[in-house]
Amino acid sequence: MLNHGRACQRCDFDINNNPCNDYVLDGSKLEVVDVEKDLGLLISKDLKWDEQVKSSLCKANQTIAWITRNVICKSKEVMKKIYICLIRPHLEYCVQLWSPVAAHGSWGTIYEIEKVQRKFTNLIDDIGTLQYGTRLAELNLTTLAERRIRGDLIETFKIVNNVVDYGHDIFTLGRSGRNIVSCGLKVSSFRKKFFSERVIQYWNVLPNFVKLSSSVNSFKANLSLHKSQQLKSEHYVSSVGNFWEVSEHVLQRIESPSAVAGRDAFCEYLNDTPWVAKRKGINIFKNPL
Repeated sequence: MLNHGRACQRCDFDINNNPCNDYVLDGSKLEVVDVEKDLGLLISKDLKWDEQVKSSLCKANQTIAWITRNVICKSKEVMKKIYICLIRPHLEYCVQLWSPVAAHGSWGTIYEIEKVQRKFTNLIDDIGTLQYGTRLAELNLTTLAERRIRGDLIETFKIVNNVVDYGHDIFTLGRSGRNIVSCGLKVSSFRKKFFSERVIQYWNVLPNFVKLSSSVNSFKANLSLHKSQQLKSEHYVSSVGNFWEVSEHVLQRIESPSAVAGRDAFCEYLNDTPWVAKRKGINIFKNPL
């Protein structure tokens, strides 16, 4: 890959027995690097996305630090708009490519990304001391893990319905014309992390009224409607297999019984020692009724 303004570099992907030969351009040997930036995305030679995740977290946390220092009004309305416009985009740029799968070995990365949203919502007036799940409900937000799966579903809808002119060869429609099946002859553990594989289980369990939406906006609305109908249904048993299942896993691990049990005492301690709350980045301010 070429980079203007500096020495030419190349990144050799460490797959398929790549011989990693030396290459020369205009008499100069190309420098070999382990990570290369292309279109704002950090691509490693082993095709893992650790560096991209670290970069995204760093940018988001730097923005949060700037907001903490410079934004005086921290009401829910103001802070939510700031979060959606300035912080969350860092955590979702090209996310269909590097999104961590909700499976063993990826939970650590998922929690690190989720920690950014937890950190920011702690800064908001009136809800800074509430549990994470309650803060999300107050702001009408979901976990970032759920948003990534929802984003996969939206992208799949665009591909299946020819809204976009790419991706039509990554999976095929089944006989019903509504479910999708993998194009891979052999699905390896590495391939299961690809967008074309990880989205299948969530797409195929969607009801037909969601899959047959007339537009992208209609699809988004029907996704939300399907979720709310299921959660309010008298016959609802569990979220297993649905796109919001990951939120329950995340919240259960973050809000452990011991953490919930000690929440009141912790909040009382923060109110008595506001300097500790400030150091921890927790807003204890509450507007008077």
